[in-house]
Amino acid sequence: MSPKELLIQFYESDIVNNLDLVEQFYHKDCELHWNSSKDFKILKYKDILDFFKNINNSYVSLRYEVSHLLEEGSYVTSRHTVYARTIENDDEETPLAHYISIWEVKDNKLYRGYQMSQLTNDKAIQSNSFSEIKV
Repeated sequence: MSPKELLIQFYESDIVNNLDLVEQFYHKDCELHWNSSKDFKILKYKDILDFFKNINNSYVSLRYEVSHLLEEGSYVTSRHTVYARTIENDDEETPLAHYISIWEVKDNKLYRGYQMSQLTNDKAIQSNSFSEIKV
């Protein structure tokens, strides 16, 4: 499977409701360098598992809307928006944040990630800036 296909499968999975998928998609020695609008973190495998456990406590689903997906060798880059449905209001999907992620894939799993995220706002959503672009 190519790195691009792996990331597409990850985005289409239901990792929020099936935490076993963390093991399927993330390498045991993975490391995610994450610059958010609030902080910088380096997450290891256990941290990523804990992150999805926490997400599971608040959300019934996550959906990734990808605008760009590029692959070169063992690397895949994605620009996307994450939408969620909360436990309190599962009828309404809310945009959470915009991301740009670069992943190195090793052994058919996400191995080294470099990610930037910013909370969504109406201006970015309404501008269609994150609409899918075929590259």
